[in-house]
This record gives sequence, structure tokens and C-alpha cells, in this order.
Amino acid sequence: MAEVLFYHLTESKLDEQLPALLEKSLQRGWRIVVQSGSEERRDALDQRLWTYRDDSFLAHGTDREPHVADQPILLTTSADNANGAQIRFLVEGAEPPDLAPYQRAVVMFDGHDADQLAAARVQWKALKAAGHDVTYWQQTGDRRWERKA
Repeated sequence: MAEVLFYHLTESKLDEQLPALLEKSLQRGWRIVVQSGSEERRDALDQRLWTYRDDSFLAHGTDREPHVADQPILLTTSADNANGAQIRFLVEGAEPPDLAPYQRAVVMFDGHDADQLAAARVQWKALKAAGHDVTYWQQTGDRRWERKA
């Protein structure tokens, strides 16, 4: 069973927090798939990962480009694992596929969006009932992550 981490964004936006978590995942040697709830979010993340810092970028590709299997980070709206990722990020209420093939899954949701909050609650219950090791992390006032459950 996969380890599933729920990250509750309360002090910052997904675009601000996701790149750092992706960098940490790459440092562990993991291939990554980021599943968005919409093509618009996928495309916005595509732009963000090229420009999030002046001195760096995160090499990645999207599911609408060729050679998806070669991408260290793949942005998608589908349940496929076309790049053989070990970690799956689910953002903007994306519905998780079978997580058994992954070492870890990360569900990131905006605490100011009622739909994302509701989706995260449903996903928490379903993934816990399926036997996954689930933990809940919430941002503190200084934008650090604190484990709550």
C-alpha cells in the first residue's frame, strides 16, 4: 500500500508550494506524475515549473507531448502512469487512480476552496478504508507543514 500525504494549503497557493515538493521528490530519485483536475490547471503548472525561480526550473513534460515515458515529471489529467513514476501528486480535486503501484501519493488541496475541501475529505475516507497509510499535514502561519493526523 502507498503512503498517502494530504497537504492542506491554508497560507499559500499550489503554484507556490508544489515546486519545492517536486524538487524534494526528484532528490530522492523518484519519477513523478502530477495529476490535475483540469487541462487548464495542467497547462498553468506547465508554465509555472519553467519559471517558478529566476535561477532554476524543473524539467518536465505534459501528456499532450511526445516521449512522455522519458519525463522525470509528467503533468497529466489522466490516471495513467506513462513515465513509471514512484510518486503521484493529485491536485485541484483530481480523482486518484489505483495507488498500489506507487511508493507515495500526495493530495494537495486549497483550504479556501469548498469543492477541494469536500473532495479531500471523501478521498481521505476512501484511501484510509482501502488500507493506505494516510497522514494529514496543514500549513502553519509561516507556511511550514505541520502534521495534524
